[in-house]
Amino acid sequence: MSILTHPFNTKYDTAPFAQIKLEDYKPAFIENIATAKAEIDTITNNSEAPTFENTIAALDFSGNRLDRLSSIFFNLNSAETCEEMQKIAQEVSPILTEFSNDITLNTALFKRVKAVYEQKENLNLSPEQATLLDKKFKNFSRNGALLSEDKKIKLREIDTELAKLKLTFGENVLAETNNYQLHITSEEDLKGLPEGAIEAAKSLAKNKDLEGWIFTLDFPSYIPFVTYADNRELRKTIAIAAGKKAFQNNEFDNQEITLKIAKLRYERANLLGYETHAHFVLEERMAQNPDKVKSFLNDLLAKAKPAAEREFAQLTAFAKDLDGIDHLEKWDGAYYSEKLKHKLFNLDDEKLKPYFQLENVLNGAFTIAGELYGLTFTEIFDIDKYHEEVTTYEVKDELGELVAIFYADFFPRKGKRNGAWMTSYKSQCIKNGVNERPHISNVCNFTKPTETKPSLLTFNEVTTLFHEFGHGLHGMLANTTYPSLSGTSVYWDFVELPSQVMENWCYEPEALALFAKHYQTGEIIPQEYVEKIKESASFQEGMATLRQLSFGLLDMAFHSNNPSAITDIKAFEKTIFENTSLYPDVAENCMSVSFSHIFAGGYSSGYYSYKWAEVLDADAFAYFQEKGIFNKEVATKFKENVLSKGGTEHPMTLYKRFRGQEPSPDALLKRAGLL
Repeated sequence: MSILTHPFNTKYDTAPFAQIKLEDYKPAFIENIATAKAEIDTITNNSEAPTFENTIAALDFSGNRLDRLSSIFFNLNSAETCEEMQKIAQEVSPILTEFSNDITLNTALFKRVKAVYEQKENLNLSPEQATLLDKKFKNFSRNGALLSEDKKIKLREIDTELAKLKLTFGENVLAETNNYQLHITSEEDLKGLPEGAIEAAKSLAKNKDLEGWIFTLDFPSYIPFVTYADNRELRKTIAIAAGKKAFQNNEFDNQEITLKIAKLRYERANLLGYETHAHFVLEERMAQNPDKVKSFLNDLLAKAKPAAEREFAQLTAFAKDLDGIDHLEKWDGAYYSEKLKHKLFNLDDEKLKPYFQLENVLNGAFTIAGELYGLTFTEIFDIDKYHEEVTTYEVKDELGELVAIFYADFFPRKGKRNGAWMTSYKSQCIKNGVNERPHISNVCNFTKPTETKPSLLTFNEVTTLFHEFGHGLHGMLANTTYPSLSGTSVYWDFVELPSQVMENWCYEPEALALFAKHYQTGEIIPQEYVEKIKESASFQEGMATLRQLSFGLLDMAFHSNNPSAITDIKAFEKTIFENTSLYPDVAENCMSVSFSHIFAGGYSSGYYSYKWAEVLDADAFAYFQEKGIFNKEVATKFKENVLSKGGTEHPMTLYKRFRGQEPSPDALLKRAGLL
C-alpha cells in the first residue's frame, strides 16, 4: 500500500517526503489515475439530469489524489531530480497526457457539461460559478471535444509527443548546465572577482577534490564571473559556454526538439480550428490575440529603442576610454555596466551585499507581508522536507488561523534547475465546508553561505526573492471555492502582477529599513545607498527593456506563424533579433534551444506577460505610493480584489475593482525613465 495513494496522515496534511521512495511513484500514478477515472465515471453515469453541482463542481473536485501526487512529483523533478526520477517522468508523462485526453475527449461527459452550459442564463450562478462553468466548457471545446474521431486520435498523438519533448528539452538544459565547469588554477585569473565569489569557487573545487577554483553555469557562480572578472578571454569562454547550452550537436542538443515542439503546437492549433498556436493560447488571455501582443511589444520597442541605443553608445564610449575596447561583445556587457554604474552612482553590488543577508531579506519580506496583509511566518521543524536546505514555515493571520504552509529552498544543487520559481504542493479550495489551506513553495538559486560568510545577496537577487514571494502570497492568500480557480490559476498575462508589484518595496527607504542591515555590525543601510538604489533603478532600463522585448518577440515569431519553413533555428533567431540586438551576434550561441520558459514551461505565446504585467504593477504601485506604501486600506483592497480572488473573475474586472480604473502605461514609462 503506497503512501501516495491515500490521504496523508501528517501535520497539516503536508507531503510526507521522507516516506516516499522513487519506486512508489509510477504505481501510485497508475492507481490514482484509476481512482480519478472512477470519479469521472460516477459523474458521467449519473442518472440524474446534469446540474452545476453534480457535473461542473464534481468535475472540478475530482482527481484530487492525482493532483497532489503530480504536484509532488513534478515539483521535485524541477528542484531535486536525478536520472531515475527523469526516467520515471518520461514514463508517466504520456500516461498522464492520455488520461487528460480521456477527460476532454469523453463525449458523454462533454454532453453533460454542454447541457449545463446551455442553461447557464437560468441557473442563478455566482460570478465564481459562472467563471468555472465557462472554463470547463471551453476546456472541452478548445481541446478537441468537438472533433471527429480520427482527429481526436491525432490530437492524442500530438499531446503525448509534446509532453515527452518538453520534458526532454528541460532535461537537456539541466544536463548541459551541470556538465560545464571553468577550472582556474592561476590566482592571476581571479583578478577583479569579489572575495565571496572566489571563496565559493574554492569550496566548489575542494568538493570535487581539485586544486584551484571552479566556476559553473549556475547563476550564483556565473553572474559574478561575467560581471567582475578582469580576464576578458575567460569571460568570453564562460559566456560562450552559457550561450551554447543544448546547441552543441551532442546528445543534449535541443535544435530538433525545439522545431518539433513549435511544429506540433502549430499542427495542434490547426487541428482545433485555430490559425496558429498563439491564436489558440491568446484567446484565453487579457491580450486576446497575436496582433494585440505584437502591437503592444512593438509600441514599447519604439519607446525603448532610442533610450537603449543611447545607453549602449554611452557604455561603448566608457569601455573605450577605460580599456581601449573598440567593439563591445556580449561578455563585456555586465562587466562594463557594473563599472559604469559604480562611476555614475558610486554604487556596486559588493558595497550593497553585506546589507542583504539572505535570512534578513526573507524576514523583511515576511515583515512587509505582515504590515500589508496581517500575516505572521513562524519556522516549524515538525513537517517533512525534501532536502535539508529547505526551511518550512507556518503562515497565520491576525486571528491566529492557519493561512498556508510555506517552503523556502534557496541554493543551487546538481538536481535543481537554474532560475527561480514559485509552485504549490497543495491547492486551496473550500470542500465540504472546510477551507483547505495551500502549501506554497519558493525555489531560487542564490549564493550559498561559505566557511566565513553567510549567504549575501546581490540587489538583483533581493528583487528576485521579493518577486517569487509575491507569487507566493498570491498562492497563500487564495480564498476560492474551486481548486482550478484558486491562487495563481489566473490568466497568464495577469499572473505576474502580484510578483512584480512586490519588487517595488525593495526600492523604498521605509521598507529597506526593515531588513537591509549589515550582517556584521547590524547597521541599517545608509540613506545615501538607499538614494543611490532608487536613483540607479532606471539605469540601462532601455537596454533591459529591449532584451525583454526581444524574448517576447522571439516567442511570438515561433508561435504566431507557421513554423514549418524554419529549417535553421539559429538563422531564424538571428533574423528575429535583428531589430533588438545591440551586441554583435555570437556564432556558437543560440538562445531558443535553452529558452525553457517557452519550450519546457508554460510561457509559450505568453512571454510578453512580463511586460504586460509591468504596466499593471507600475500603475498598482503608484496607487500605494499615493496613499502610503504600507497603507492598510490599499493593501486590503489589493488582497481582497486581486490576491485572494484567483481566477474567479476576469482580471480586468478584478483590477478595476482594486484600482477604480484601467491601468495606464504611463506609470511604467515614467518609472523606467522612458517618457
